Amino acid sequence: MIDSHGRVIDYLRISLTDRCNLRCIYCMPEDGVAALDHEDILRIEEISRIVRVAAQTGITRVRLTGGEPLVRHGVVDLVRDIKAIPEIESIALTTNGILLPEMADDLKAAGLSRVNISLDTLDEEQYHYITRWGHVNDVHAGIDAALRVGFKPVKVNSVVIRSLDQDVFEFARMSVDRPLHMRFIEYMPVGESSGYDGSGWGEQDVVPCEEIMETINARARELGFPELVPAGKHRPTGWGPARYYEFPGAQGTVGFISPISNHFCSECNRLRMTADGKIRPCLFSDEELDLRTAVREGTDEDIREVFLQALQLKPDEHHSRVGTARKMSQIGG
Repeated sequence: MIDSHGRVIDYLRISLTDRCNLRCIYCMPEDGVAALDHEDILRIEEISRIVRVAAQTGITRVRLTGGEPLVRHGVVDLVRDIKAIPEIESIALTTNGILLPEMADDLKAAGLSRVNISLDTLDEEQYHYITRWGHVNDVHAGIDAALRVGFKPVKVNSVVIRSLDQDVFEFARMSVDRPLHMRFIEYMPVGESSGYDGSGWGEQDVVPCEEIMETINARARELGFPELVPAGKHRPTGWGPARYYEFPGAQGTVGFISPISNHFCSECNRLRMTADGKIRPCLFSDEELDLRTAVREGTDEDIREVFLQALQLKPDEHHSRVGTARKMSQIGG
């Protein structure tokens, strides 16, 4: 599939649910978002059908997201269904990792290829503050489970917010002894009140990736540790815009994703589908197309037509837009 700006679109991110077992301060309010009605959420068999049609149209890679996708009943069955589609080359999952210890084996057996685990801090007190009730050791157990069953690559994502004063060096150093790919993501203006303190996103809280890397290198120099260099053989294969570096001799890498300071819209290769069956051509836009009606009342050709319409609606870039009607947990990232 090629959009109106000549970009090849082969990657579909699917939100399975708007619900989550955490309440991260930059993602959703403490009391959550108004839950979608059961009938508004796409059923597992409907998602499978959509992916089959999308694959025949040009999608080759799928990522399952949320909310927290592992709280969705039937997620293992869905992975198995998608794995059976010949055109799909790889299935990935973005998760907070808490449920991975009990689900990793079944997900791997069903055909899940790779995982991204969200972890914004290694400090227990700060993690509890960010997530409002989570415990960082539960995420470490999830990372251990992902490595144990052989997901490859295992990426660990951290959203950096200046006001939180996270220890980015210690996070990056996790890549040294294990094949983990630690990634820093600039704080994005998604959701009208998604700010870390509930007041909304602010440009003052964005830490540019270049500054994050310099902070890591400065701390490395202070400790007599080698600085980051461009990643070599350990660089993970991927579908996204991260730039990868590594500490010399490390088993993993350190990546940087810069949607604000150095956006990568010209290389965008994705569409997003919300849990209630809307196709979003761009994360930073409120433009949505109704896929749920097509899958429930139409033919496969009707489903295909929605995807083709979405290609034409993908903007050339996000034009530094601030705020969206839906919060990150409702979009799927």
